[in-house]
Amino acid sequence: MSGTSGRALAGLHAALLLARGRAEGVQHLQNDLRTASGSFWAAAVALPAYLCLRLIGWSLDGLPAHAGHAAALDLVTYVIGWAGFVVLSRPVVAALGRAEQWPRFVAVWNWCNVVQYLLLVVASLPLLLGAPDWVGETTGLVALGWALWLEWFAARAALNIAAIPACAIVALDVVLGLILSGLSDAALGS
Repeated sequence: MSGTSGRALAGLHAALLLARGRAEGVQHLQNDLRTASGSFWAAAVALPAYLCLRLIGWSLDGLPAHAGHAAALDLVTYVIGWAGFVVLSRPVVAALGRAEQWPRFVAVWNWCNVVQYLLLVVASLPLLLGAPDWVGETTGLVALGWALWLEWFAARAALNIAAIPACAIVALDVVLGLILSGLSDAALGS
């Protein structure tokens, strides 16, 4: 299989291998700008899972006062967060002495996001289906831990770096997400 669908399948295959702790998943992605730029299709693939998470949150917490405005703001922060991390990661990866591996890292990170969003959606289902709070909280905690571990493991594998620098890359992503979430909440007056 060739073209965009073939590259997407290779990216998803790589992410699924990484999610199972198999570092060789990175070898399914080329280390070039074409692969990196093509991997942004992952944002479109992950969008339904992201929207599902937002809808699950609204069904559990109640609809925001201005749901349309909130939904539009969610989409804007989704795009900014996705693209923003890639832009911010470049100088960090260069500072780690791994600039030549940045294209593959971007592709790996993009496709691993799809798996991370799916993990979070599956973990939200127990609460949505009325399971006891402890079950939903436990599945949520396990999924969040797995998602963070996956990003850490993927960064280590794609960049061939030690544990602590990989933690810094994950921290960059988490801090960016927290900042965007705070700005979004402030814009909504929450």
